[in-house]
Amino acid sequence: MTETQPDALLVENVHPDADAALSQLGPVSIRRLPGSPAPETLRAEAAKAKLLGIRSRTQVDAALLDVAPDLLAVGCFCIGTNQVDLSAAATRGVPVFNAPFANTRSVAELAIASIIMLMRRVPEKMTAIDRGEWLKSAEGSNEVRKKKLGIVGYGNIGAQLSVIASALGMHVYFYDIEPKLAHGNARPMESLDALIAESDVVTLHVPSTARTRNLMDASRIAAMKPGAFLINQARGDLVDVDALAAALRSGHLAGAAVDVFPVEPKGKDERFESPLIGCPNVILTPHIGGSTLEAQAAIGLDAATKLAKFLYEGSTSHAVNFPQVDAGPLQPGRTRILAPHLNRPGYLRKLNDASEQAGLNVAAQFLRTEGEIGYAIADLEGALPSGFLDIIRAIDGTIRARAITA
Repeated sequence: MTETQPDALLVENVHPDADAALSQLGPVSIRRLPGSPAPETLRAEAAKAKLLGIRSRTQVDAALLDVAPDLLAVGCFCIGTNQVDLSAAATRGVPVFNAPFANTRSVAELAIASIIMLMRRVPEKMTAIDRGEWLKSAEGSNEVRKKKLGIVGYGNIGAQLSVIASALGMHVYFYDIEPKLAHGNARPMESLDALIAESDVVTLHVPSTARTRNLMDASRIAAMKPGAFLINQARGDLVDVDALAAALRSGHLAGAAVDVFPVEPKGKDERFESPLIGCPNVILTPHIGGSTLEAQAAIGLDAATKLAKFLYEGSTSHAVNFPQVDAGPLQPGRTRILAPHLNRPGYLRKLNDASEQAGLNVAAQFLRTEGEIGYAIADLEGALPSGFLDIIRAIDGTIRARAITA
């Protein structure tokens, strides 16, 4: 049990499977708010929570963290964590977890479906049918077999996509900034420019970073093969959408599929606007790459399990902003002290000294540091004296401290 009955606040319609996963190691009181709450509502509700579960729309910044001093961890029930101020969370001793693999298959399937539809010019033919026109011609329509697919970013989604595309007979090329083991007959390319020049279809599967923002700018779009296709179902700031719209309208590119945008509506009542609207042979979707029932259930289980393990075991495995420590289940009769702290010399010695002076035996100990932050776990034997956590909190550099008992 932790010091108090833990309360978890889940927003943005996190999948119901998360509830059982959160409570798998001990009781958790779960509150839910539909959609992404207004900032003032979120602040008021988060101030009462030990755990916060969000998706992509809810912003967790330093101001929110300041009004929620009891918040222990944040779970992003999605892949991205751009909506969280990771540094501000770390300096307050709040690890942030996500579910980076759970929607891999869903995104890969949307990408391959988009490629097939674009190469058959289905979007244009559907629009024509809406106008009462019957465009049965095969002109400009192609099979995907033997076409060259260029994958930018060969992580979980990119690698999964390469397997599916290879099975359809596509020739797969990929570029990644890190060496990656190719799946099947996929071939690595030495540079992004080389991949762009080779590919009939370029699809993006990289995170948003300083290096990748505006990755496909006007010059790179112009360098694509005439009649090629561009797929962006990763992050909205990877592509210059004005340049993409111009390339589509001029006929330089034969089509595009875009699921993410530089500016997206905050809700269903806000109007969506983009220069890509009305372009020929485009598939525009409302950020639904991971929006399948299977993916959302898997995300709910993954992120909630990580939160539960942190709450009841102190595990920070797979945290995106925190030193990763997994001490495993706590043995009966022991008390586990969890102490995020500033990375300073001698912290562990001071923790041991405090335990010894309190008459406690250190049965197991774990410490990892990452940048300016350290995370110490100590499993202690003996009765914890009153005020012991206050002694730990008073150690120079301690960010926060809590205790778990078996």
